[in-house]
Amino acid sequence: MTNRSVAKRADPSPSSLPHALPAWVYNHSEMTRLELERILLPSWQIVCHVNSIPKVGDYETFDLGPESVMVLRDRDGSIRGFHNVCRHRGARLLDGSGNCPATITCPYHGWTYRHDGGLIGMPVRESFPGLDRAEHGLRPVRTDIAFGFVFVCLAGDPPPVSKVWGKLAEELLPYRLEDMVPLEPISQETWNVDWKIAMDNYLESYHVPIGHPGLYRMFTPDYEDQASVPGVARGISWLREKQSPRWSEGLYQRLIGRVTTHLPEDQRRSWRFYSALPNLGIDVYPERMDFFQVLPDGPGRCIVRGAVFGLPDERREMRAIRYLSSRINTQVNDEDKWLCGRVQRGLASGSYKPGPLSQLERWMFEFHNLLRERIPESALESAPQQFNRD
Repeated sequence: MTNRSVAKRADPSPSSLPHALPAWVYNHSEMTRLELERILLPSWQIVCHVNSIPKVGDYETFDLGPESVMVLRDRDGSIRGFHNVCRHRGARLLDGSGNCPATITCPYHGWTYRHDGGLIGMPVRESFPGLDRAEHGLRPVRTDIAFGFVFVCLAGDPPPVSKVWGKLAEELLPYRLEDMVPLEPISQETWNVDWKIAMDNYLESYHVPIGHPGLYRMFTPDYEDQASVPGVARGISWLREKQSPRWSEGLYQRLIGRVTTHLPEDQRRSWRFYSALPNLGIDVYPERMDFFQVLPDGPGRCIVRGAVFGLPDERREMRAIRYLSSRINTQVNDEDKWLCGRVQRGLASGSYKPGPLSQLERWMFEFHNLLRERIPESALESAPQQFNRD
């Protein structure tokens, strides 16, 4: 969509414009609980890239609210997902990432499991007369692999990831995401903002010209070139002909087309931003890509979890481009964190009433409609004294 196409539309009256969510939903404990239960747990969540766990016994863990999941590489090369909970007394089995070369052993009482989740044994086995080990294996988690990433779903029955992404998945093929390797470990950063504020920010680029001056010096706003399927939106920012006067930005603009010759020419000149409801972002650049998830950490706080990946390439020029890209994106991330913090503080004011939304904020409005559908109380002007638990 171009600015010109926006201008041609009939101007609706202010009263007919969609409005943002009320302020109370961004700092309410019951909302956070219901969002986990009704929106996040029934959705696909990235745990890691397949090449983050390349060897037998390699594992990665993922936490979502009270739930913890592990995915690991089995002896037959397959990737399996399980609840990260011992079947004996509920102790967490694994933390972070690592390797279990032979078995998974509970650190509390020593119950031991195969990579396929089967219970092998326990200390003092005779103290469990009649116990059937086959009935006490690790509980599996629904998994799916798409774009080289391992996804899990902890509730519900959403369609496979590739079906959800539909035609947008085809745009990713030239980048060979499945062949990429981690350029850094998965990281987590705590923001003192509600997870919905962080997602609102990512779902609209209306703020880019003001909030991200460096990005705007280098690229056109991605709201000028958008596409979507239900639940997933994509925007493309195109490299400007005029070079930025900042050295890191201008150098990136000059070098990127010459270094990334494995891509068609137009894809060497663009940054692509994909957002999948409810909480996933995938950013694809000519030289690398990243994913991030925004996870609630209680009302008014969130964890931004993600990592960076790229095709194996040790050329000096590629290392330079990736350094420049990282430098630019760190600045953008810091700006987003600062802006979101200002929103969180501003929403605490009793003077605030939800404002009208621009047509450039329509993906954010789609997110808000998902919240209103799954948690109808979120449409109320003030927090109800009691929520519907159905």
